[in-house]
Amino acid sequence: MDVKARDDIYTYAKEWVLEAGQKIRDVIDEPLTVDIKSNPNDLVTQMDRNTEKYFTKKIRSTFPNHNILAEEGFGDKLETMDGTVWIIDPIDGTMNFVHQKRNFAISVGIYQDGVGEIGFIYNVMEDVLYHVKKGQGAYKDDVQLPQLDNGVTLEHSILLINSTWSGENKRINHKKVQELVRKVRGTRSYGSAALEFAGVAEGILDGYISMKLYPWDFAAGVILVNEVGGETTQADGSPLNFITENTVFSGNKQVTKEIIKNYIELY
Repeated sequence: MDVKARDDIYTYAKEWVLEAGQKIRDVIDEPLTVDIKSNPNDLVTQMDRNTEKYFTKKIRSTFPNHNILAEEGFGDKLETMDGTVWIIDPIDGTMNFVHQKRNFAISVGIYQDGVGEIGFIYNVMEDVLYHVKKGQGAYKDDVQLPQLDNGVTLEHSILLINSTWSGENKRINHKKVQELVRKVRGTRSYGSAALEFAGVAEGILDGYISMKLYPWDFAAGVILVNEVGGETTQADGSPLNFITENTVFSGNKQVTKEIIKNYIELY
């Protein structure tokens, strides 16, 4: 993607992200229609659908040759990451949106032939925008995020992991997770993958482990974390797949290899 094309896409995308966030804030106290998708923890609202429709309409009218991969099904059925692909989560953290009316985000990652070029994570209710253009720095609003601390140790790290994985489960050795939890300084779980990625990119959190994320959950976050010197892979260290479900580890490179090698044992 050449510089001018990237700048043009970035300008439009930023405007649409902020407009979509304003639309959500305008109706945040109105009654919600909440539906259950795959299980009682997998929720969708009319706001998720309406926000995704808003993005797809804007993208298709402005960039008709671009492809869209989006959570609620209004995008394209993609088998490859060829061309320009917008990966969108209209509301990341829908459970937080439904129960708290805060701690959720709009996440938009834009890729060219599988390479992350532009990313936005918008904390809607706090009106805080994390944004990045590949090779030009990652930002929180107007403040550039520094490169991640290369002196961090595991003992001084804050790790993002859902408590589910420290109990017996079918995806990861919970006893190794318990060892890891005892080793690090502390653990957190925000309930929004996008905001968790933003925390890693900002350097206020040092690593993030999830056993089940889709591309729209991590597409923007990967670009942000990469830009500040972190890395994101599947939980076993293998490359991410941007078409299907993944396990995910994202974090400061200083602790990534140690955690993957010594504490993550997948079933």
